[in-house]
Amino acid sequence: MQEKQARRELAGKPVSASATMLATLVEVADTNPMGNIHGGAIMKLADQAAAAAAIRHSGHICVTASIDRLDFLNAVHVGDLVTLKSSVNYAHRSSMEVGVHIETERLDTGERKHVASALLIFVALDEQCKPVQVPPVIPETESEKIRYREAEQRYQQRAEKRAQERLRRAGANS
Repeated sequence: MQEKQARRELAGKPVSASATMLATLVEVADTNPMGNIHGGAIMKLADQAAAAAAIRHSGHICVTASIDRLDFLNAVHVGDLVTLKSSVNYAHRSSMEVGVHIETERLDTGERKHVASALLIFVALDEQCKPVQVPPVIPETESEKIRYREAEQRYQQRAEKRAQERLRRAGANS
């Protein structure tokens, strides 16, 4: 009963409250023999930027539950500045979908390219490492409202897929 009351009392937070920007220069240690950044290095940066947004939104430590999507579009080279912009798209109970937009800039020319986009799912945890309720997301701009609606649909699709997988596993164990 108290848990349900606490859920109702959590005030929503605007998407802008979770907005985070992370920037770093690409160094040789992050690259492959062609001088391009490793995809895994981009994944790590995306996870860090998304975690910061999730923690800002929830006010709790958050852990990565899954990477729903990560699409690479352009290469990143040694000496480029990589900038990651993240914010919470949608929240449900203890989980949050965080979107990350990644771009690169050649500092000598100022040329910018969209490198990748990612969707990551985080779960907020309390001091006992148990999932904890997070505030609802309040989308304010038209693009935030669109991302919110799309994220809500993805949440429903993921929930349906998890339910199907549980049924399939239960059938395999019978």
